[in-house]
Amino acid sequence: MAGWWRALARAAGRHPWPTNVLLYASLCSAGDAVQQRLRGGSADWQQTRRVATVTVTFHGNFNYVWQRLLERALPGRTPRAILAKLLCDQAIAGPVMISAFYIGMSILQGKDDIFLDLKQKFWNTYKTGLMYWPFVQLTNFSLVPVRWRTAYTGFYGFLWAIFLCCSQQSGDGTLKSAFTFLFLKGADAVERPPEK
Repeated sequence: MAGWWRALARAAGRHPWPTNVLLYASLCSAGDAVQQRLRGGSADWQQTRRVATVTVTFHGNFNYVWQRLLERALPGRTPRAILAKLLCDQAIAGPVMISAFYIGMSILQGKDDIFLDLKQKFWNTYKTGLMYWPFVQLTNFSLVPVRWRTAYTGFYGFLWAIFLCCSQQSGDGTLKSAFTFLFLKGADAVERPPEK
């Protein structure tokens, strides 16, 4: 285990961007696979591949650049700098990441209206994210070195991906619908948004 960790640290030192992006995408893809397992169905590897595609092509790269941009614009770990980073992150990056996920997944699934999921689920997902991400980013901005922030976010992105993938497939963007869908045997009883 220690050898693996040293190899990862070396890779991040030599190639921080791809290392962080691949870690982020791997963890989010694993979150989708776990979400499928929790539902009790068979594995849908095409779905997991779509999640990996969205996270490696957009989310991981956006997060990597965003973390460095925030640090350059608002340097330091003072309470004021951390609060400013948190506010910027939730006001700008949160909506961008949620929108990219719903639109990217709709494109990859070949949906006719690629904005339908976004229109139906954005606000609920954003509000749910406001109960989760500020706490993650508080520790991220105050304790984690900039070079590891994308990977750190990916670890928490694993849990978020479980929720987000569940929401994208059958929920309405609320925790209640995700938990109902995941943990009740009568998952078919969950009220689902109408498809258009």
